[in-house]
Amino acid sequence: MMIRLASLVLFSFAVIAKAADLPDPRLTPGRVDARVTQENIGSTICVRGYTQRVRPSPHFTNSLKRRQIVQYHYTDTNVQDYEEDHLIPLNIGGHPTGELNLWPEPRESVWGAARKDELEYVLHRLVCGRQIGLAEAQAAIATNWIAAYHRYVGLRGRQSNSGVE
Repeated sequence: MMIRLASLVLFSFAVIAKAADLPDPRLTPGRVDARVTQENIGSTICVRGYTQRVRPSPHFTNSLKRRQIVQYHYTDTNVQDYEEDHLIPLNIGGHPTGELNLWPEPRESVWGAARKDELEYVLHRLVCGRQIGLAEAQAAIATNWIAAYHRYVGLRGRQSNSGVE
């Protein structure tokens, strides 16, 4: 009974996903920060405060968000309904300002920004705990972050992301 319920819940989440929940791979394929490597994660992404040091300014991301909402042909053009998000998050070596790594991610969706934040937190813990490689985590989230969510987070429930991206 428990397995059947878990399958139903996963199926329901997959059905509810909207096209905007995944970035257009032509516009946002993801980009990594070449300064972050598997060899130096202990002195980069796994150091407390790393993402705050590399995060782009709100001026940069807000300007980009307005432009990308048009590029993505979103019918809802209210910028407050989107988070300008890094496809490959900063906390696993995503490029901070590479426009091919940023997209206006819907906030209000089952598969919106808050759910992706859960995955980002889990992948960061796994990479810093050396349970998976940096490149594996980056590829998983860049290819299809919803599938990566099912693989790495599953039904363990919401994680406390402590503002980590």
